[in-house]
Amino acid sequence: MDKKQLEQILVLIKPDALKNSITGFIFSQLSEFHTGARFAGAKVVNVTRFLAEEHYAEHRGKVFYESLLDYITGVVHYPEEEKWRRRVIAIVYQGPDVLKTLRAIAGPTNPHQAREEKPGCIRALGTVVPIKDANGNVVDSRMDNLIHTSANYEDAEREIKLWFVPHDIPPLMRAYPTEICATHYYYKDGRLYGTYEPESSLLLAPGDVVWKTDLEILQSYARNKPVKGKLNAVVAKYLINKN
Repeated sequence: MDKKQLEQILVLIKPDALKNSITGFIFSQLSEFHTGARFAGAKVVNVTRFLAEEHYAEHRGKVFYESLLDYITGVVHYPEEEKWRRRVIAIVYQGPDVLKTLRAIAGPTNPHQAREEKPGCIRALGTVVPIKDANGNVVDSRMDNLIHTSANYEDAEREIKLWFVPHDIPPLMRAYPTEICATHYYYKDGRLYGTYEPESSLLLAPGDVVWKTDLEILQSYARNKPVKGKLNAVVAKYLINKN
């Protein structure tokens, strides 16, 4: 398969789209018939704050950051007694020029702009929510725009590896190098272990297929060597749907 066929991006169908029951419309807009793009992987995710923080790491410290985390984790749209309904649909789409094609269908990030410039796009159905401080003053806004699409192929690789492990994607549709893990890796309270610790989570076991870059990060942490990457970004995916 040539590189154009293996071009991939991450798409997230967000909690507001699920609550308002427009997933069918979104799937039809993004279908292979309309776009030429194919599913390479898909999962329903209860988004933890841990995962949300890594996905939106570039916005950490901004006024809207905390509201953004509440939005993607479903806190905004589902109260505590309905927390079981908090979810996101994560999808890897694949195909030639998939980035350009799907971002055009999604439309501008700001729903108000989307309605003005591309009234038929997906995000034209979203809304902009004001963010207020403790005194009720509007200090920023949050885009409840129904869908996330990777901004570029570099972001797509980071995001796909954050939300998916290799076995979530069929072998012939994996766009990034993998390796076979030769040892155990456990995680607990920000630390990595080579043997089981009480209440630790198993990340990898011998024989597991893993993204090559993830394994390099874990190996560097285990050996106390300089690391090109974040441990939390590796760990987050293994905690998906486990809590």
